[in-house]
This record gives sequence, structure tokens and C-alpha cells, in this order.
Amino acid sequence: MDVAVAELRANLRHWLSRARDGDEVVVTERGIPVVKIVGLESASAIESLIQQGVIARPSSQNRPVATGRQRPRSHSPVSDLVAEQRD
Repeated sequence: MDVAVAELRANLRHWLSRARDGDEVVVTERGIPVVKIVGLESASAIESLIQQGVIARPSSQNRPVATGRQRPRSHSPVSDLVAEQRD
């Protein structure tokens, strides 16, 4: 469907909604088509990669837990270490 630039400006939200719903909106300037607006897929990047077969879902939903080890502790503020490395 075609829409003039002035109409697009006046009702942008409406035309974006139409594109989101699957319509192709062709923007015209003085009757000449200049731009086509189409909606994007709403699937996340991870879902798209799964659908393309690039990655797969994990075989189990259980995540490993680190146990039995102490967290390392800094003896000085991290900002001091960063300043030291910048010199």
C-alpha cells in the first residue's frame, strides 16, 4: 500500500503498526516510490539462531554450581589496580 510522506508524518504510529502487522508500506514523494517499510521478525537473536540451526538448546536445563571453593578476595580496591595498569 502506498502512503505519501505528509500522511506518513501525520500518522506515523498507524503506518508503523501496519508494517508490524505484516503489510508492506511504500512511502511516496510526489507520487514516486522512495522507501518501503516492512516489519521485522519479533523473534530474539537466540531464537533466530536456533531456527537457522546455528546453535541448539542445551540438552539439560540444570546449570553447574561451583561449590567447595572460596571466592578470590582483593587486598586493595580494584580502582587502584586499574590506575596502576594505566601508568
